[in-house]
Amino acid sequence: MPAPPPPPPNSFTHTETGKQIVFVTNNSTKSRADYKKKLESMGIPCKVLTPNPPSQDEVFGSSYSAAIYISRILALPSPKNKIFVLGEAGIEAELRSESLAYIGGSDPLLRRDITPADYAGIASGEMLDPDVGVVLCGLDFHINYLKLSLGYHYLQRGALFLATNTDSTLPAAGTFFPGAGATTAAALSAMVEGRKPVALGKPSQAMMEAIEGKFRFERARTCMVGDRLDTDIKFGIEGELGGTLAVLTGVARREEWEGEGRDIVPAAFVDRLGDLMG
Repeated sequence: MPAPPPPPPNSFTHTETGKQIVFVTNNSTKSRADYKKKLESMGIPCKVLTPNPPSQDEVFGSSYSAAIYISRILALPSPKNKIFVLGEAGIEAELRSESLAYIGGSDPLLRRDITPADYAGIASGEMLDPDVGVVLCGLDFHINYLKLSLGYHYLQRGALFLATNTDSTLPAAGTFFPGAGATTAAALSAMVEGRKPVALGKPSQAMMEAIEGKFRFERARTCMVGDRLDTDIKFGIEGELGGTLAVLTGVARREEWEGEGRDIVPAAFVDRLGDLMG
């Protein structure tokens, strides 16, 4: 396998700074392994846990956070411990990493229009798996009425309601598109009155506790760096980290925190990460 390209001149890495870096993402469509490939394609060294040779993870995504929460915190008893997934292959990969059984997700049989037979089968329960105990919502690029109907009826039958994240938008191609919080999770929340999903991505402190438990870092000596106030910076503030740094190459804009009475204010900001290099 060819070596990854060297870091670009205006980047910094843990080896150059002597600092531990953890890449924390709310995007549930990619697994840790996917993010390793993405980061290395940008010239950013990154480790993901592998059995041979052993290495320390440096990526912690919302899909992995959800898998850890389900397997180690909920630890639902068999047989009612299967997960119905509204999301992409990244969620499935992380559920498999924790040996969790799931249905839905990227199943091609669910990428179609609903039929009269589906209505009847869902209503009678014949199309529902009795072992489903969790509905897990993430960003699903193939969301449709059939998937939402199945998720709704699992919730109606007592399944737990979880979300990898509740981001309203997804940045892509220099603009914004609907995120998980505006699609799968929002649609089911609207249908199931009075129920909101337990969110397992930023700014949820359940995610912070999971990261702290894994990496054993000191909060007072840790800085959260991100480009979004309502997820990244709020995550660091509510987690009582030593600092928060907003980067203006993404979602955040200075006018969002400047002035009196702002709820979320970063400790510092830079126009781009390269500015830290002087």
